[in-house]
This record gives sequence, C-alpha cells and structure tokens, in this order.
Amino acid sequence: MPRRSSRRDSIALEGVGRLAESITDHPREFVALVVMTTAIFAIVVNALFLQKGPHPAPIFAARPLLPQEAKLAPRLAGAQPAPETNNAGRIQLISNIQRELARKGFYDGPADGIWGARTDTAVRDFLQAAGLKTNAEASDGLLRAITASNAKPASTTGLAPASDPIAKLIAPTPSKRVTAVQRALADFGYGQIKPTGVVDAETKAAVEKFERDRRLPIDGQITDRFVRDLAAMTGRPLE
Repeated sequence: MPRRSSRRDSIALEGVGRLAESITDHPREFVALVVMTTAIFAIVVNALFLQKGPHPAPIFAARPLLPQEAKLAPRLAGAQPAPETNNAGRIQLISNIQRELARKGFYDGPADGIWGARTDTAVRDFLQAAGLKTNAEASDGLLRAITASNAKPASTTGLAPASDPIAKLIAPTPSKRVTAVQRALADFGYGQIKPTGVVDAETKAAVEKFERDRRLPIDGQITDRFVRDLAAMTGRPLE
C-alpha cells in the first residue's frame, strides 16, 4: 500500500510539473484558454438562469427602475416645452413689441407677431432715438425698454429745415426700404451712412462697394436683386 500511494503522489507531482512548465512556455495560450472558459461559463449561466424573456436577452439583467425613478422619468420627459409653445410665445412677444412701438409712434403696421422689415426698422428707429445699444432682436428686455422709454420718433429727416415749406416740397420722400438698406450697410462696414431713407452720395458709394465685393454689376442702385443679396448676406429682413 505505501508503495502504491508513493507512486500516485509521484505521478501527480509529475503532472503538476508538466502543467506548470506548459504554462511557463505558453503564457498567452493559457490566458486565452482561461478567458474562453470564463466566457463559455457566463453564456451557459445566462442561458439557464438569467434570461426571463425571449432570446436574445442581455448577458446580465438590467437593474429595474425604482418606484421613485419610474415616477421621475415621465416628469423629466414632459419638462421640455413643445416647439409649438415656444413659437406661440415668440409670436405673442413680437405682437406686444409691435403694440408698444405703435403706441410710442415708431410703428404703423399690424400687430401680427411677424418680425418683418417694418418691425425691424421700427425697432432700430426706437433704439436710435432712445440711445440704446441693445440688439434689435425680439426679447423681454427689449419690450421692457420700449415700455419704460419716453423716446419719441424724429419729426424731421434733417434734409431740409422745418421752417422752409418750399424745401419740404422739393425734398425727396424718405423710404423705409432705403433706411433698412442704409442701416444694414453701415452695420456691416460699408461706410458711415446716416439712415435718412434717401439715397445720397454715401449710400451710393456703399452700394457700389457691396456690388464689387459680391461681383455684381456695379450701378449703385438699390434694386430688388441688390436688396435680396444684401438680406441674404446680413440675415436681416429688409422689406
């Protein structure tokens, strides 16, 4: 009996020695074998114990939401305002701005909630008369500034003395379209142009400079094509 036991121990030690030698000689293969064995074991456990629904299912079951989290998720999903609500709020804001501008004498159009060339011109006239540097964009701050301001629109254009009726008759009529163009050209660096609403030498020079930059036919005229190109470049409504 002692001889058999000693022989078995010798065989076992010899097997362990060979295994250790194999691991030492081929460490990468041994690691790959261990990883593959672990993966197979995880797949079998998942298939037998973790899958509660139809295949395929995740290897590890996802943690179910707690009751508090389940109640919070719909609230968070509904917290974002709908685009229609935002759009309706903007329309109402612009309508209020138009009403205040009309009440102060800067705007003579409908309070339709559309930010067009007439509204843009009226806002810029107000900002100039009030001496404000606020951006000409629809905002609650702009509405509050218009409501609180005592600014009045200019009664004359500066083209002729108010006491000279003959000069008034022969003076050119200011155009809101020209005024919008003059402001856009001045804001985008095409010259120090006063928004008089009348095409003068400075305005014509600025128009020609814009036409040269855009490689358009140079005539210095505020045509429909010129207004479209200027509006596209500035991103500002001009008519």
